[in-house]
This record gives sequence, structure tokens and C-alpha cells, in this order.
Amino acid sequence: MMNISARKDYSQLRDGLKRLRGNPDPFPNASVVIPVNAQKDLVNVLNVALDIIEYRGNQSIEMILVINNYPSKSPPKEIEEYTKLGFEVLGIPKVAHHGGVALAARIPGIELARAETVLLFDADCRILNPTALIEWYFTEIESGADLAYTHVDYIDLPPGTSVKVRMLIHHFVRWFKRNIIGVPTSRGSNYAIKRELILDLYKRDRISYDIHVGPAVKAGGGKIVYSGKKELFVFTSGRFFAGSWKELITYLIWRIGYYNRNFINHSNRPPTSQ
Repeated sequence: MMNISARKDYSQLRDGLKRLRGNPDPFPNASVVIPVNAQKDLVNVLNVALDIIEYRGNQSIEMILVINNYPSKSPPKEIEEYTKLGFEVLGIPKVAHHGGVALAARIPGIELARAETVLLFDADCRILNPTALIEWYFTEIESGADLAYTHVDYIDLPPGTSVKVRMLIHHFVRWFKRNIIGVPTSRGSNYAIKRELILDLYKRDRISYDIHVGPAVKAGGGKIVYSGKKELFVFTSGRFFAGSWKELITYLIWRIGYYNRNFINHSNRPPTSQ
């Protein structure tokens, strides 16, 4: 995996994005959509972008950045810079949302996407094997899956026993939900979905957080696939963890309340009319 944190390798990005997109006239085979918080991820997003351009398959791919959370009168210069590099860039000073801002920030990018297969990552992600991952996602969606996702692990974790305990709990709960009670555990930092499906679910208020996507697709009878193969791992950053027991306890209390408010209650809501 690359180690290029905070390095702006513009020439490599420009060439890689051009190669990924190929002929710009036909629609791409897949659209990658990444929300970018302008306060903390304008540089971080280059890391995952440089991972993605290492893809060496046969699919044409467009990469869409939704840069958000900045003063409307002072847009970041990266909006123009990244557009010139070959990204499709949307600048939205403040994302309107009634739930999770991360999902709400993805939606304008998904609306802009020109491919039916949409791959969703976060700006602080790293991808272990982009060729294997993108090929698997594209194959599964083309073969009839409505939603596909793979294992997500953490990087940039602080040292300490409390963090190790937190990770053990986190991964056990996800395993239990997925394998024992049959709840899909796709998360915002890593999944692929059909474009029209996620837009329809959002429009009908069936999803307001990324955690709702899997259960909503399942409730609608959609086909969901998961892989835990190591070559398909995606990593997300734990750089904001404090690494204390107090943080762990606070996290557990918050997480229980979060699932109750945004998963159990939401999944029991009746579908809205079409």
C-alpha cells in the first residue's frame, strides 16, 4: 500500500485519471463517488485517489468528488485544481441533510454519476488491491447484485488496550449482525450499489444514514453480496480516536443509542408511498 500522506502528486493523478476514464464520449462503466470535507480531507482524498488509479482492469471509471463544508464566499482552491486534474468536482458549501451528512453529501455525486454501477468510498480510505476490488464490485453488480460490500478495517489507530478492545467489539458486532441475525453491515466507507436504487431509496426517505442502506435493500427484496477476502479489504482511518477507556465507554453508550435511533426505529418505519 502506498505511503504518500499529504503529498500532492498531481502529474501521477492527471495521467491516471485520464487512463481510467478512457474515451470520454461513452458513459463510463463505473462511477466512484467520494464526499470530501473541506475542513479535514482535501489532502487526504489524494491518497485514496492514488490507490484507485492503480486499477489495471478493463472498465472505464469516472471519479467524482463532492467537496463540502466550507464558507460559501471562500471556496477552496482545490475545487478548481482537482477539476483541472480530471476529477468531476461538485462544490457544495453546506450540505442540506435530515440525517447523516456523509450520505447526504454522496447523493449529489451519485446524481451526477453517468454509470449505473456506483462505488462509494470515504476520503480517508485506503484500498489494498484496487484492481481486485473494482473488478469484484463491477462483476457482482453486473451479475445482478443490487448492493455489494467487503470487509473494512482500520489504519492510523492510536496504541493502547482500549483501542484493541474497541476494535474487537466493533468487528464482533458486525460479524454477529451479518452472520447470526442476517443484517447487512455495509458502511459508508466501502460499498457498491446500483445508482437508480440508492437514489430511489433516498428520495423515498428509506435511508438517511449509510447504515440504513443494507437493511433497506434487503427489505425491498434486493440481492446483497459480501466478501471478507483479504485482497478486497478497504481501510478507513482511526486518526480521531483518543485511545482512552473513557472514550471507549462513551463510544459504547453512544453506539447503543445510535443503533436504537437510526437502525431499529428506522427499520420499523412503514414504507412511504411511491
